[in-house]
Amino acid sequence: PEALRRKTKVKIDNFFAELKRRNVYKVAVAYAVVGWLLIQVATQVFPFLEIPNWVIRLVIALIALGFPIALIVAWAFESTPEGIKRTEVADTAQQHSKSRTWIYVVVIGAAISLGLFFLGRYSARPTSGNASSPMAEKSIAVLPFENLSDDKSNAYFADGIQDEILTRLSKIADLKVISRISTQNYKSTPTNLPEIARQLGVAHILEGSVQKSGNAVRVNVQLIKAANDSHLWADTFDRQLTDIFSVESEVARAIADQLRAKLTGQEEQVIADKPTQNPAAYDAYLRGRSIERNQSGFDAAKAAGAAYAEAVRIDPSFAVAWASLAIIRSRLYLYGVDATTNTAAATREAADKAMSLQPELAEAWMAQAAYRYRVSRDFRGAVQAYEEASKRLPNGSQILVEFAVVETRLGSWDKAEAHWRKAMELDPRNFGLLSTVAIEFLSRLRRFSEAHALLDRIPELSPDDQWFHAARADLFLSEGRLDETAKELARIPAGSLVDAVVSGRAQLLAWQRQFDSAIAVIERKINSAPPGEPLDEWNKILLMEAAYCHEWAGRPEQAKAIFTRALHEINPSNNAVLAPKGFGMPVYLALTYAGLGEKDKAFQQAHL
Repeated sequence: PEALRRKTKVKIDNFFAELKRRNVYKVAVAYAVVGWLLIQVATQVFPFLEIPNWVIRLVIALIALGFPIALIVAWAFESTPEGIKRTEVADTAQQHSKSRTWIYVVVIGAAISLGLFFLGRYSARPTSGNASSPMAEKSIAVLPFENLSDDKSNAYFADGIQDEILTRLSKIADLKVISRISTQNYKSTPTNLPEIARQLGVAHILEGSVQKSGNAVRVNVQLIKAANDSHLWADTFDRQLTDIFSVESEVARAIADQLRAKLTGQEEQVIADKPTQNPAAYDAYLRGRSIERNQSGFDAAKAAGAAYAEAVRIDPSFAVAWASLAIIRSRLYLYGVDATTNTAAATREAADKAMSLQPELAEAWMAQAAYRYRVSRDFRGAVQAYEEASKRLPNGSQILVEFAVVETRLGSWDKAEAHWRKAMELDPRNFGLLSTVAIEFLSRLRRFSEAHALLDRIPELSPDDQWFHAARADLFLSEGRLDETAKELARIPAGSLVDAVVSGRAQLLAWQRQFDSAIAVIERKINSAPPGEPLDEWNKILLMEAAYCHEWAGRPEQAKAIFTRALHEINPSNNAVLAPKGFGMPVYLALTYAGLGEKDKAFQQAHL
């Protein structure tokens, strides 16, 4: 056995020596380096030349298949000054070359490969929400569609067509689609497309117009490559209202083809789906969408909810309308608006109806998430629903925002941050989103420099200077930088009654121990409310803060009287515990109980 072992070892050693003598090692190393170089060229350069992905995959496959062939050829043949010869012949002629050319090939190839690798790895890394980040070729922004109808009240219909095309595109995972909020302030046909594309971080722009006359609709669309303002595709669609969905599907499909986006079977189906067969139901739905998109406040939300309710009354099988109704009702329920209509049961019924009609619909999962988050307070269940919704609507910035909010509540800060940043990438010019991330997320993590960097982008986006300075003041106050807070608030007119401004000024004065001045600011705001009407949520919070200022100023009796009034305003039913509600009112109720010295009730409310 020992002799056999030594004999076997000799054979193996001879085999490896033969591999070295026949230059197989050299060929293997050189092939690997050159192959990697070719793969880097294919993956980093081909996309910029708009070469299809299947060509890249073919190059990689051929390189992999060629490796064993190269080794076999290296074993069997030898390069000599007289040309390629079989190894046995070359051995006889004793013409083995000692050329070191292969070393230079390996070194140069490795250097180029590494350069391309790091170029692709770092130069293309996106900076979420930053308009200067590199623009993916498969990216698009849909600008507002122009209303060419004689009846200008049909503007909601043009908005609706644009929104439906945008939604269908947003469901394609291989595309980057900018949110409507970031595009809504642009003109329908702007002249500075390259600059707009840079601001939005996209390579392509879709423009369009809608003309509606009776039941006839004409839709014009054109897809533009922003870098050189070239028209890639354009078409005009003349349809009846009953066939308007085919336009939305055809436009989305054509854009996907032009941008070489890969569509899954599910995405193909989603693009082709008709949400309803009833034009009247669809018209009511579009009216609701227009109200919700273009107006704010509870009255607008109630009007949108009424439009969605009308849509499902006309067509009870209209799943998207049921989902929209559930979502709007969940918000109104949370803030206690029209409580007899926007009940927990009504919200759940609408959400479940959408899910039963189309269980694969992204909006149905959004409705489930909204119910679980805002109504049943099942945060983990909401996270699961948002995950399902995001799979079906990968470009849905609103899903990502709400996802991040729920994850923050659960303490999943890293996951929340990833969703916040993705939302900002899809909605880069939404100043409300930037402010929320800065104030509600980054400042809580005490990452103040990053928060300031986000706020510094807002002046370009928002004409509301008061709102911007109030946000900066809030951030400075969180840092304890009282002088900077005062400077920001001083830039706002002294008589301003904007909620955030009044709150910021009152808090700053309280921190400076100027309690009477803080009370004066609060009282001016509260006294501006229409007489006889109940206080709104901001004034209820300010009332509680005024009570604390009296307490800190050494006036316990006055403080108790105002705490008692605040208790009645915040919780008029006089329940020991206030159910979850918008504006964080349960939190302020707990603080009010604490101010009154009712420790047990304060803890009971705080632990809800």
